[in-house]
Amino acid sequence: MDRLQRIYKLHQLLSSARYPVSRQMLEERLACSTATVKRIIEELRLYFNAPLKYDRERNDYIYDTGAGEVFELPGLWFNADELYALLTVQQLLQQTQPGLLDDHLKPIKSRLEKILATAQLSNSEIAQRIRILQMTARKPATEHFQSVASALLQRKRLHIHYHSRSDNQISQRQVSPQRLTHYRGNWYLEAYCHKRDALRSFAVDRISAPQPLGNAALEFSDDELDAHFAVSYGIFAGKPKEIAVLLFSSERARWVADEQWHPQQQGTLLPDGSYELRIPYADSKELVMDILKHGAEVEVIEPTELRQEVIKQLRAAIKKYG
Repeated sequence: MDRLQRIYKLHQLLSSARYPVSRQMLEERLACSTATVKRIIEELRLYFNAPLKYDRERNDYIYDTGAGEVFELPGLWFNADELYALLTVQQLLQQTQPGLLDDHLKPIKSRLEKILATAQLSNSEIAQRIRILQMTARKPATEHFQSVASALLQRKRLHIHYHSRSDNQISQRQVSPQRLTHYRGNWYLEAYCHKRDALRSFAVDRISAPQPLGNAALEFSDDELDAHFAVSYGIFAGKPKEIAVLLFSSERARWVADEQWHPQQQGTLLPDGSYELRIPYADSKELVMDILKHGAEVEVIEPTELRQEVIKQLRAAIKKYG
């Protein structure tokens, strides 16, 4: 039993006791020495402001709370491994998007670090041992992200200025936020666009001047959102129109066969060691980019339009190099 578990066990013993609990009983129940019991009691007082009352004459302890009051340990409780996992996630977020949720995470982080200190664990060790390499990630403005997230969680409509990369135009939209999605290192807002009268996906880093409105956001079920945003390939929404059939070489198959390109993909390892991958898609832009990064190790078998699109890109690339 580690120190954190002993603190939790001590709290259970004291909170369930109708009468003061002797130090001898605490030593037996916690399976530790007198010195250890004293240290755990002091940590319970120091870190959690426990209202522990000690009777010197009888050498026993009890929670000194008012009539009808109950002392509870603050927040959720975890063992040491669970706390490490939770702080690891915090570290991942910190390295992925520095400063994005600092104001919101700081109180939680401080409390967790206090709890970790009782188990002689260190958050700084996690920071030193976990490294995240960011590629092609775009950093949204912190204040804009927080405004979007706030409207989303409060279920309020949002007025935004949106700079579209596809046409390089800025438009004003009123949207009903539905979900935030973190995809390939970047944040996207899935929302109902009242201007387009349809569900749309907005890159959060392209949103500016977000203003929460008083109107309640329109609601869509998870099934409706998944049917629009989660059935096609990549970040592009809409029902799949085609099935891409890709054939990977036996060498590249050792990697691709273990990857998930799409939840409804179908993969077949062929007798010669090559790998056939079938993927539904609605828009080919992102799919073509993913195909091209595999170079000569993949061939588009079907459909013909996708095959010709990849050939066109490859010929253009060859022309660039003479």
